[in-house]
Amino acid sequence: MKAFLILEDGTVFAGTHIGAEKEVISEIVFNTSMAGYLEVLTDPSYAGQAVCMTYPLIGNYGVCLEDMESLKPWPDGFIVRELSRRPSNFRCDISIQQFLEENGVPGIAGIDTRALTQILREKGTMNGMITTKEYENLEEVLPKLKAYTTGKVVEKVTCKEKYVVNATTDLSENGPISGSAKFDKAKWSAGEREKKPSLVKELNGAGLKVALMDFGAKANIAKSLAARGCQVTVYPALTTAEEVLRDAPDGIMLSNGPGDPKECTSIIQEIKKLYHTEVPIFAICLGHQLMSLATGADTYKLKYGHRGGNHPVKDLATGRVYISSQNHGYVVDVEKLDRTVAIPAFCNVNDGTNEGLAYVGKNVFTVQFHPEACPGPQDSGYLFDRFIDMMKRAKAGEKVDAAALYGNAQGETESESTQGEKVDADKNEGEVR
Repeated sequence: MKAFLILEDGTVFAGTHIGAEKEVISEIVFNTSMAGYLEVLTDPSYAGQAVCMTYPLIGNYGVCLEDMESLKPWPDGFIVRELSRRPSNFRCDISIQQFLEENGVPGIAGIDTRALTQILREKGTMNGMITTKEYENLEEVLPKLKAYTTGKVVEKVTCKEKYVVNATTDLSENGPISGSAKFDKAKWSAGEREKKPSLVKELNGAGLKVALMDFGAKANIAKSLAARGCQVTVYPALTTAEEVLRDAPDGIMLSNGPGDPKECTSIIQEIKKLYHTEVPIFAICLGHQLMSLATGADTYKLKYGHRGGNHPVKDLATGRVYISSQNHGYVVDVEKLDRTVAIPAFCNVNDGTNEGLAYVGKNVFTVQFHPEACPGPQDSGYLFDRFIDMMKRAKAGEKVDAAALYGNAQGETESESTQGEKVDADKNEGEVR
C-alpha cells in the first residue's frame, strides 16, 4: 500500500505503508542511532513526535520485548528507508512490523531518509503528516500541519500511581560484568533469558532510598540505580514536593520526558520546593531543563535537536570527552544563566550548547544527556555513582557544594572548550528562540 509523508513546507515523500493503518499529524524529528530502534520507539520522550531513523535498514534483529524502555511505544509515527520484515536474532520475539501494528503506530518506508534529514537540518524541525491518502490539494492539509503542537505531553506519559523498583541485593542478579549472549535452546524453550552484561561492579548504593520523578522516565534509569543497590520509588509527574519528602528519600532523581519544558508550569513550582531542601538531586534531560527553569534560568528550542547515540560531551571540570546518548529538542540558555546559582559542568563538543549544570552551594547536579543509555554508549554511567556519593555525603552530615566538586573548576566557558566551534543561529545546529 502506498503511503505519503507531507511536511508543513509542502514537501511530499511517497513510499510504502508500514505499521498500523491510520493517519497522523506530528512533529517530525530524526535519530542517528545505528541500532536500538526498539529503545527509541519505547522512549516516552518521543511522545508527540514521529521519528525518522537515518540508518538505512531498521528491524533486522526484530523486537525483543525484554528490551523495552516502557510498556508501549510513544512516537506518533515511524519513518525508515527500509524495514526488515524477516528478523534474524535468537532473542527476537516478534518482527518490528508486527510490533508497530499491534501498538497502533503507523509509518512509512521506502523514502529517502537522507533527503528528509537534510531538509530538517536546513529548515529546522517541522510538523508533518503520515497518510495513505493521496491529497490532490495540499492546501487542505497544510493549515492543520502548521497548527499542530505537542502540548502538555508529560501528563500523558507519566505513571498513574507510585510504585517501587526493588534494589539488587547480590551482584549476581545484575548479570555478568562482561560477556556475550549465548543461545541455550533448552533454557530458551523454558522461557529463561540470559542476563544482559552489567557494568556495575559493587552495590555502592545499598541501603539508600531514591525518589524518581517520572516525567517520562525510561525504565533503565530506575534499573541503573537499583542495580547499584538503591531502592527506587517512582512518582507520577504531578506528585507534590510535600508527598515526596514525606517518604524521606535519601536522594531525588528528575527524569527525562517529552515536550517543551516551559509547558510544565505546575511541575516547575514543585521542583522549586525540592531545590530548597537539603536532599541531593540528580536530573537528566527534561529534568535538567526543569531544574534550570525552577532556579531562574531560561531554555530555548534547538533548530533540529540532538537525537542519537554518538553525541560527544565534554566534562568542563576534567577536560574529558564522553560519547553520549541524547534525545532532546530544548537546551538551557547559558547566556542567561546566573553563575551565582549554577555553573556549566558539561558542554556539547559539536555545537557548544550546554549539557550539564552544577549548582552553587547545593547538592544538586544535572545533565542534558542520558547516562543510562539504552540505546547508546554507557560512557557516562559513572554519574549514577556520583549521585550515590552525593547521597552518602549528605547522610553523613556533610555540606556538599556540587559546583565546587563537579563544576567548571578552570572557569572555562563552553565556547572556549570547543575552540570557538559554537555556531550562530543561521548555521549548523542554530537555535529558534
